[in-house]
Amino acid sequence: MKESEKCEKPYERFEVFGAAALTDAELLAIILRTGIKGTDAVEIARRVLDLGKYPRCGFLGLIDADIRQLEEVPGIGKVKAIKLKCLAEIALRMHESRLKSGLNVRSASTVAEYYMERMRHNKSECVLLLSVDSKGQIIRETELTRGSVNRSLTPIRSVLLEALDAEAVRIILLHNHPSGDPTPSADDRSLTLKLQESCSMIEIPLLDHIIIGDNRYYSFSENGEL
Repeated sequence: MKESEKCEKPYERFEVFGAAALTDAELLAIILRTGIKGTDAVEIARRVLDLGKYPRCGFLGLIDADIRQLEEVPGIGKVKAIKLKCLAEIALRMHESRLKSGLNVRSASTVAEYYMERMRHNKSECVLLLSVDSKGQIIRETELTRGSVNRSLTPIRSVLLEALDAEAVRIILLHNHPSGDPTPSADDRSLTLKLQESCSMIEIPLLDHIIIGDNRYYSFSENGEL
């Protein structure tokens, strides 16, 4: 067999050139393993990758797509759809694990980078509370609310009770803007001010309120509002 013929399929190309030489579709085809009559695994992989819409193209489409959308691709049944969603989740967790070792809660950019991939893809607003100990380590991460596309109400009482239960020394609030624009709304500013005042009363300072956008963030602390 000629070298060019030997390397036509993803498995063979991997064996000769390694994973770095494969296209996105070829990498995904190896995970899918098989195609269907008239359509090979590489073509099916291309159709899966095409689910991603600008600016979240390619593999980011796996994060955004739900099981139903994946199953609508010919050759992707329920089992393969679940495998693909698990692959996307593994990628996110690997990204977070790499960042976590250098996580510094006093640096808004570091905290935002750590949570960026997880939160920027959310299609609804999600609010997280980070409870921090005296050494600056995150001792508990709590999802407080998950709301509509436009907003999520965050009861200050829930924040305070969770901080006390975690025995936090300080706290950080994070939430995402599904629009991708992290600019604070009037409600965001009002909540931050009220929460800062309430936290001061129980002597658990609010270190920051960080809003996650699409590869952008807004830090109330960095902007001198805390």
